[in-house]
Amino acid sequence: MEKVINSIKEQWQQLKVSQPKLRIRDAAKQLGVSEAELVNTGVGDQSTLLNSDFKELLKETASLGYVMALTRNDYCVHERKGIYTKVGFNGPVGLIVTPDIDLRLFMHHWHFGFAVNENDRLSLQFFDAAGSAVHKIYLTEQSDVTTYHQLVKKFKADDQHQQLNIQPPAEKAIEKSDLEVDLKSFKEAWIALQDTHDFHGLLKNYSLSRTQALRLAPEGYARQISVNSLKQILTKASETNLPIMVFTGSAGCIQIHTGEIKKLVQTGPWFNVLDPEFNMHLREDGIASVWLVKKPTTDGPVHSLEVFDQDGNIIVQFFGKRKPGIPESEDWRAVLNSF
Repeated sequence: MEKVINSIKEQWQQLKVSQPKLRIRDAAKQLGVSEAELVNTGVGDQSTLLNSDFKELLKETASLGYVMALTRNDYCVHERKGIYTKVGFNGPVGLIVTPDIDLRLFMHHWHFGFAVNENDRLSLQFFDAAGSAVHKIYLTEQSDVTTYHQLVKKFKADDQHQQLNIQPPAEKAIEKSDLEVDLKSFKEAWIALQDTHDFHGLLKNYSLSRTQALRLAPEGYARQISVNSLKQILTKASETNLPIMVFTGSAGCIQIHTGEIKKLVQTGPWFNVLDPEFNMHLREDGIASVWLVKKPTTDGPVHSLEVFDQDGNIIVQFFGKRKPGIPESEDWRAVLNSF
């Protein structure tokens, strides 16, 4: 076991020498291992393995003060600063809803946790059964470092030197043929939706992937737009100080930013929002399709921009700022209509 860990560690050290700017997620892919396994090679040095009492740990993260929450997938990184207050759980589902930190947590995907010190940048990092990151919490200059070390000590795993039981990633579900779908019934059910959250149930009832449902949507309820149009819409939102909502998810967490986006910067293939409290990094060359989607609700229609990769996985979603019981912003609709 120790030889296996050391072998991975040696390969990673060599990779860091040859590619010093390579990020750990990309290094893991190059080495054919998971990110969690690379973090695990640092146990006893840069990292500490945590026990699996993640719910209790999250309930105590408010004591860290002002931190940065990070949730990402392959093509979008979502970073939001704030304090982890109002952490609650209903079985395996967790909820944090504040103006700053707004998360939906799916704890059955949380399998491994580490406290990590990357050149004095302290964090708590959590991974799913396949070793992919589900959520990370980074300390800022305003965080309570003493409390961080107390939490790490309290939630430290008894056995620090163990090989992780990494499971293969779940296989992508195979779409059924469009011909098997009861199109009339499906379209009627879409038009009869009462809440945006009911869309997941619609997909489940008709055994559809999200992109397949968009292809088969009722007329006027979903259409593809270009990546350039997406960027133009976000630029217009920035220029007009229009508050929006940005949803990015991993297997175990959906992270939401609600508010204005101001500083938009293109860096190579990355389209970025670089604001003091919120950063988003969207990798354009990972985008296979962008859809403008309309969903009926009891508060009127709600429009979203939904971005997908080539496997049909959702990368990021954009909405106008809204809450249940309040109609969608007319300004958001106006921006969408202008494009």
